[in-house]
Amino acid sequence: MISLVLVLAAWPMAAQTLQGVVDLHAHAAPDSTPRSIDYLNLVRLAKKHGYRGLVLKNHYEPTASWAATARQEVPGIEVFGGIALNRTVGGVNAAAVERMTRVDGGWGKVVWMPTYDSEHHVKGGGEKRPYVSVSKNGNLLPEVLEVLDLIAKHKLVLATGHSSPAEVLLLIGEARRRGVASVIVTHPFNKQVGMKVEQLKQAVRMGAMVEFVANGVLGNLKESEFSQYAGWMKAAGFEAAVLTSDFGQKGNPLHPDGMLQVFEGLKRAGVTAAQLEMMAKRNPARLMGLEGK
Repeated sequence: MISLVLVLAAWPMAAQTLQGVVDLHAHAAPDSTPRSIDYLNLVRLAKKHGYRGLVLKNHYEPTASWAATARQEVPGIEVFGGIALNRTVGGVNAAAVERMTRVDGGWGKVVWMPTYDSEHHVKGGGEKRPYVSVSKNGNLLPEVLEVLDLIAKHKLVLATGHSSPAEVLLLIGEARRRGVASVIVTHPFNKQVGMKVEQLKQAVRMGAMVEFVANGVLGNLKESEFSQYAGWMKAAGFEAAVLTSDFGQKGNPLHPDGMLQVFEGLKRAGVTAAQLEMMAKRNPARLMGLEGK
């Protein structure tokens, strides 16, 4: 009788699996920043855990070629790459985005506006170094408009990077006007961005999805509590939220282990299993065009 009770008590935790997860924000080696695992072994690990797919991210170089190689080496999982428009690729550089779309297989799908080199990130951190701007005097720069047109043309996903809250809203509005179908607000409550709840709601009303990163509530980059995340997710609406890992840092859990821990933390904070399935599986699959496949 005792063993049966123990089995039943453990069932809710066991029932929440990683089968079908699509992680849109996964860091891996080789990188100029220390990483916990290389991208091929990450893809193998993700497949072992039942992931449907993942997006390989690097802040300083494109990863479309990684995705193409990973698909050859580890068939049976959807792997995508992208480009972050930091100084190492020429900033907001339409030529770099166009070239990414031509890499074998066409698996470069996500374009992040500047992250660590963004004007908002650099100035907000009190750093004295060159940065990449996306706006001036409340208007998006011409090179940003050119990139938005490319994103629309090639049916890519726009991620807003470490832009300021005001810039995030400018990007969403202009992207939608220019025909960009998929926009993700990059970890809006992390200190690199710093959005308020009302700005978050406005972003959703404008048609954007909102990213919540697991490393924001777990590991050595933690900034928030599970209860805060649960409240923000509810404010955004679970149908507009995506849960990603943003793992890969030395000292943090590997991506699948961290995601399972975050699932359990969010459930304790009142997020249901069905809502987790929506944010970690169905919503990101839809963004990456995997519905019906």
